[in-house]
Amino acid sequence: MSQQSGYGDDEYSEDARRAIRSLVGNNEASIFFTAGGTGANLLSVASHLRPHEAVISAQLGHIVAHEAGSVEATGHKVLTAPGVHGKLTPEQIQSVVDRTNLFTFAEPKPKMVFISNPTEVGTVYTKSELAAVAAVCKKLGLLLLMDGARLGAALTCSKNDMTLKDIYDLTDIFWIGGTKNGALLGEAIVIKDPASAADFPYHMKQRGALLAKGRVLGIQFRTLLKDDLFFRLARHANSTAAELSSSLEKMGFEFWAETESNQVFPIFSPALVQELEKGFNFYVWEHLDDGALVVRLVTSWATEPAQVKKFCNAVEDWSKRSKVL
Repeated sequence: MSQQSGYGDDEYSEDARRAIRSLVGNNEASIFFTAGGTGANLLSVASHLRPHEAVISAQLGHIVAHEAGSVEATGHKVLTAPGVHGKLTPEQIQSVVDRTNLFTFAEPKPKMVFISNPTEVGTVYTKSELAAVAAVCKKLGLLLLMDGARLGAALTCSKNDMTLKDIYDLTDIFWIGGTKNGALLGEAIVIKDPASAADFPYHMKQRGALLAKGRVLGIQFRTLLKDDLFFRLARHANSTAAELSSSLEKMGFEFWAETESNQVFPIFSPALVQELEKGFNFYVWEHLDDGALVVRLVTSWATEPAQVKKFCNAVEDWSKRSKVL
């Protein structure tokens, strides 16, 4: 039996912090572990903004429509921009700031920009794109937060040209997702500003995010960050998604978004969707004007090639039968 201090002061959590500090290239980086992604976003926003300040997000951003309004429940307005393939652009950030400045104190004051990498549609920021967003944030006095729930997928995809050090250098707050990359639970929040980091445990405790048995989270990340496991699991998710996407493309299907990471968005007919729902778990992402459906398929560290083959065989079998009919 090993007795450990509570609330994240255990040896496992400290080992995990050292591993992350090595990857970001800063031995002074402040790192906090929390159980899930919604909590990580909520804490990152609420701990850095004053009551009248707001966060800018792409319209498809996770905090806009997939976290039950958790950020706005803290009193911070989420201001949206259309986004381009799920990404925010410097021009769109500038436009939101200009729009809110028209009415000065009558509008929430933008203070933070929220992005995720990969985005909600699986697209990945390049280093030049992230640098451009970071530059406009610096010019406008905005903090930059990156949601990293699927950061492993972004860092191991074929399009990626960044390291964790690049992300640390270009953002103010980001987090590394464990839950969606093989961990039982856990996200690692990395904060650059020492003053913000000093008060962060208070925010965690106030919002029920500080676990007494914090070693449970530390063990997850210590294990994930040994022997390249975190990145190997993410590469597997990406490779199975690439195989899935390639197989569907060969059958003649079109895609709503380019497959860059572990999310695939093929366009299917309602009849095909109805057939596939009998044996597979996925959901409809969008209804198109012509009646076709965009479905979202997500692979993971645990997806087996046989599962991809089974799905593609089912699609192919249905396609052949529908042609005969």
